[in-house]
Amino acid sequence: MTSSERTEVSAVAGEREMLEGWLDFHRETLALKCAGLGDEQLRETSVPPSGLSLLGLVRHMAEVERIWFRRVLDGEDAPPLYFSEQDPDGEFHVGPDDTFEAAGAAWRAETARARELAASRSLDDLSKEERHGKRFSLRWIYVHMIEEYARHNGHADLLRERIDGATGA
Repeated sequence: MTSSERTEVSAVAGEREMLEGWLDFHRETLALKCAGLGDEQLRETSVPPSGLSLLGLVRHMAEVERIWFRRVLDGEDAPPLYFSEQDPDGEFHVGPDDTFEAAGAAWRAETARARELAASRSLDDLSKEERHGKRFSLRWIYVHMIEEYARHNGHADLLRERIDGATGA
């Protein structure tokens, strides 16, 4: 996930291909924002009092992929990777021993599992688990994931610019 190019999203694709294309585009964008940086740089936070870092964003997106595809869509018993009841924002609390290698591997595993779980379902299929008293279609989950990545990619863009001045992508 450190490619220097993103997959171009078709301007005329069908609905499913379009949704999957935009989700992959945003996944690749986050990877690009992290590319070429060392763990120390990836742990750098934005501005006080925020503890937001690129490494924290990668860990957060691993959790989000896990929650929406494994737990909500599939009903799988998939415990949190980084957060707990005692530390509900644990994915953002990056320590000196946390590495991109570990976080990136978890993130790649979760995105691979998400693709696998979605592949055999219709966009109209409803989630097995409820959240806030509702079940969600795969279509809704895709749109939610696209907006989740888009929002956090904005954060990642600002973090990366602060670290080394790189902008764009």
